[in-house]
Amino acid sequence: MTMKTENTVWHEQKVSKSQRGQLKKQKPCLLWYTGLSGSGKSTVANAVDALLFERGHHSYLLDGDNVRHGLNGDLGFTDTDRIENIRRLSEVAKLFTDAGLIVSTAFISPFASDRQQAREKLPEGEFIEVFIDTPIEICEQRDPKGLYKKARAGEIKNFTGIDSSYDVPVSPEIHVETAKLSIEECAMQIVSYLEKNGFLEA
Repeated sequence: MTMKTENTVWHEQKVSKSQRGQLKKQKPCLLWYTGLSGSGKSTVANAVDALLFERGHHSYLLDGDNVRHGLNGDLGFTDTDRIENIRRLSEVAKLFTDAGLIVSTAFISPFASDRQQAREKLPEGEFIEVFIDTPIEICEQRDPKGLYKKARAGEIKNFTGIDSSYDVPVSPEIHVETAKLSIEECAMQIVSYLEKNGFLEA
């Protein structure tokens, strides 16, 4: 990316991220959900968001499809557009963590290099990669949006898992297998990780 901000200067704020987190009784972090289309990313992320809300925590979910209706509505699904999609989303997610929130991002984010760049935008420990590990056969059986059917028929190009690659996470902080667990169990696995690692205060 070519930077065009040479005449701008970063302005430090008086209220820090840690202060905002303390006010909300939590430690800000980014739950980065990644997995194939139909794996259950948005469903699990929504369930986690609901659990956090029920417990009085401040969180926000950035869903891939929803963001493409606005902020990233000018982007398609070529490799170049996917990279820019993740770059924008990771910058937005960083701003939300600066606000003291527990942020969830649910998009395929197929390239390991993009996920690594998103990780590097945050301090050590704040980026939590959540691999929603669902076999493509099950994703195709679910096919909630009918996208696999269209991709197999050649109606959709650059579809992850069919004619566009997906880099499987090597060492995600949280490994969720939706084919073996219920949505509630998947959500509790993630919330339990947050509890055990000090992101949630009673």
